This record gives sequence, structure tokens and C-alpha cells, in this order.
Amino acid sequence: MKCTYWLLLSSGLLAAGPLQAQQVPVQPPAGTLPTAAPTGPWTLQRAVDYALQNNLSVRQQQLSSELQNATLRQSRAALLPSANLSGTQAWNFGTSIDPLTNEFKSQTIRSNNFSANSQVTLFSGFQLRNTVRRNALDSEASVLDIEKARNDLSLNVASAFLQLVLAEELVRTNEVRVSSTRSQVERTQKLLKAGAIPESNLLDIQAQQASDELNVITAQNQRDLARLSLTQLLNLPTPTGFTIEVPQLADPDDAPLLEADPDGTYQTAQSLLPEIKAADLRVRSAQRSLDIARGGYYPRLALGAGIFTGYSSARSSFIQTGLDSTFIPVINRATGLPDPTLGLLTVQPRREFSSTAFSQQIKDNLGKNIQFSLQVPILNGLQVRTSVQRAQINIQQQELRAEQTRLTVRQSIQQAYADAIAAQRRYFSARRQVEALTTAYRNAEIRFNNGLLNGTEFNIAKNNLTAAESTMIQAKYEFIFRRKVLDFYQGRPIAL
Repeated sequence: MKCTYWLLLSSGLLAAGPLQAQQVPVQPPAGTLPTAAPTGPWTLQRAVDYALQNNLSVRQQQLSSELQNATLRQSRAALLPSANLSGTQAWNFGTSIDPLTNEFKSQTIRSNNFSANSQVTLFSGFQLRNTVRRNALDSEASVLDIEKARNDLSLNVASAFLQLVLAEELVRTNEVRVSSTRSQVERTQKLLKAGAIPESNLLDIQAQQASDELNVITAQNQRDLARLSLTQLLNLPTPTGFTIEVPQLADPDDAPLLEADPDGTYQTAQSLLPEIKAADLRVRSAQRSLDIARGGYYPRLALGAGIFTGYSSARSSFIQTGLDSTFIPVINRATGLPDPTLGLLTVQPRREFSSTAFSQQIKDNLGKNIQFSLQVPILNGLQVRTSVQRAQINIQQQELRAEQTRLTVRQSIQQAYADAIAAQRRYFSARRQVEALTTAYRNAEIRFNNGLLNGTEFNIAKNNLTAAESTMIQAKYEFIFRRKVLDFYQGRPIAL
């Protein structure tokens, strides 16, 4: 905020921006320019809305927030069990070991292995849960960063818009002066022909006309630069044809003199500004990081389970292809010869080796396992201790950043009050000066037309009035700028 504030101060104008978060509009793809600028005069609100939709800095901050949200989703998913499927197919040539039977085979073997595994962490020092809580805080802070970027952009657009309004008014004022000087030149030429004034008066007033025309060119150049600055903030492809709707701004004397109450404004701003909220969230995030680091001191317990099976082309088994019968006759004791009517009939199955089917092997080789794993940290190069120390230092750094943010806001508010009062007082003084110099200029004009005042003295009176009017106009817009800064810190929406 401090950098933005002083950037706006250097421009000579201030403006206000909304403090409350607004719904983020849908953005076009990053890095693209609008194909054509909207037509018609631009109001301040229209310019702010268009900038919020098309400015690259805001869109980049939105992408950063989306990355932080993805990190949060990943940390939440880490609480779920892991589950994986795997499968392999391999060929072994020559003499090799069957991966399923562990037997040496001298043949080409095709093998498959399939497995499913799952694991869940039962306890890890609450590191997973603290990681989720920390990332949730970081995600919330990133949303506030978007709001701050939108506020800063609104302030910059309002400042550039007011700068363009001021430049337009200075152009109109200088054009009026040129018109008045031209009329004065014409009257002087008539008086010179009538012999009422010397020729030097005409030369002086013509020189004044040239100076006034130069002032018009200078004012127009400043207006063009102000228009370019505003259109660049709006991310418009070209400033050609860009016009604004000039608002009716009240003079500072219509408002009461500011009463300094920086403490009250600071208390209001402290509860509204997104950068203060984001700084506090990052302090809490750093504290969660400390809890995560301390979780490294605790044991880690995990539960795992798996199922596996496989297939090998070298796997074979006996299969029955038929029956073989054998008749063994009985020896007749009387004759000593085999008796064909008596004997023993034996039947044996006929078997052959055959490769086991794929589906059968998948079923036969099915195995399951379940396991608990416990890891107890004892000494790991003091990594956990170092992580804890880093987390503690990070907390102190975030606390200092939060305090620095509050200090910057308090000092900016105090400076804004002082600048607003000074600008209002300067306007009152410049207005009185313009009133006095206007009377002096009218008197000098009458004397000049009557030949009682030379051209040099008349030009001095006119230039003094011109300088006073310019000072009064700039003081008016400077006061509006300072007042809008105070409105910004008090949570009021941007308006002119």
C-alpha cells in the first residue's frame, strides 16, 4: 500500500477505491488484448469496472490464487488412502529362472505379474491435518491479495481519470485565455489605427497571444499523456477516440474544513483493508508450519494391503487323457500254465504334460498381504530440529511484516489527513488570490485600452492572474485526491 500511495502522490492526484471484496468477473485468456475498445464517453465507474476485468496484473493475481487453491486441494487429498494397480509382461530367453516357480528353464518364457496395493497413513504427528489448515489460511490470504490488487488498480485508475479531468479543464481554461487575448489584439489594432496607443502596445499583446497559444499546446500535450496513461491502465489497444464524461465536482469551499481524526480512520481501515487481513492470516499460517515441523518428532504409522497374482508360459501340469488297462492272468497250479479265465485286471490313468491355462494360473497364484509399518525418528542429521527453528523464525518474520503493514497504513492515514487539510487551505488562499488578481487585471485592462498602461505591465497583470487560476485549479483537484484517499481508508466506495 505504501508504494502505491506514494506513486499516487507523485502524480499530484488522489482517488478512492472500494474496500469490500467484489465478485471477480470472468477474465479473458491471459496475455490477450481487447479486440476493440467500447465506444462512447467513459465514466469513472465504467473505467474502473473495465480495468478490473482486463488489467493483466489483477488477472495474474487471480491465477496465483488458483494455484494456491490447487495446493489446498492436494493437501486434502493426501488424507485419503493411496491405491495403485500395476501389471507387467516380460519375455525371458535362454536359460533363466521361472519368475513363478523359481526353477531353471532353458526355454523362452513369457510371464505376467499383476498387483493392487493400497496404503493409508494412520499417524504422522498430525502433519497432514496441519498442512491442510496451513494451506487453507494461505488460500484465504491469496483471495485477499486479489482484493488488494483490485483496490490498488481502482486507486490508480481513479487517479489517472482525475488527472485527465484536470488536463481537460486546463486545456479549456487556456483556450479561453487565447480567445480573450485574440479579442484584445483586435481592439489594440483598432486603437493603434485610431492613434490612441503606441505600436509597442500591439507588439506586447501579440507576444502575449503567442505565449497563450504555447500554453494551449502544452496543456493539450499533458492531456494526451494523461489519456495515454489511463488507456494503458485499462489495457486498451489505442487511446485514439477515447473520451471521458467530465463529472461535476464541488469546490472545496462547499465542504467543511477537515477535522483530523487519524486514529478513528485507522481503526476503521484496520478492519477493512485486505492487506492487513492477509498479513494476519500469514502469521497464523506460519504457526501451522511450526506445528508441521514439530510433527517430525513423532513416529509415523501406516497401514498397507495388497493383492497379487501372475502367469508363466513355462508353468505346466499333468492332465488325464485316458485310461490304460492291463490283464494279468493267474497261473494254474495243476498245469503250471496261465489260466485265461482267471486273472487280475489293472486300470491306470494316462497323463500328459500341458501348459497351465492363463485363467487357471491367475486363480491359483492369487496372494494377499496386509502390513503395518512403524517408523520412529531417532537421529536424522538434526533435520527436524532445524525445520522447527526455521518455522519459529518464519513466525517472527510474518509478525514483523504484519506490524509493518499496520505501521504503513497508520502513517499513510496521518499523512493523508495532513495533506488534505493543507490542500484545502491552499485552495482557499489561491481563491482569494484569484479574486484579488481578477480585480487588478480588469483595472489594468481598462487602463491599457485607454493608453494609460503599457503592454508589458498589462501582460504582467494577465500572467499573474493566469498563474493564480492554474494554482487554484490544481489545488482543487489535489484536495479531491486527498479526500478520496481518506474515503478509501474509511471504506467508502469510489465515486466522484
